[in-house]
Amino acid sequence: MNINIKVYLHVKETNFFQSGSFPVVNSEFKKDPDWAAAIAAFEWIQQIQSEHGSSGDFRIDKVVYNDDNDITELVKKVKPIF
Repeated sequence: MNINIKVYLHVKETNFFQSGSFPVVNSEFKKDPDWAAAIAAFEWIQQIQSEHGSSGDFRIDKVVYNDDNDITELVKKVKPIF
């Protein structure tokens, strides 16, 4: 299944907004929709960050999925798996 994610970021002294549709594992989403969305958003934000270069002022301001589910704090708690 897909969810719609909107991210509001600050990078290199600029605030910007991006949105898109992203796949999540259906069983994971049914078990904990906010966490499944946070994982998808985190992965996308990591991609955005790598495209814009690692900047000391990169900041996640707000992350929302499916229009009104604010997962900003959850996304900030996600840790990458190496």
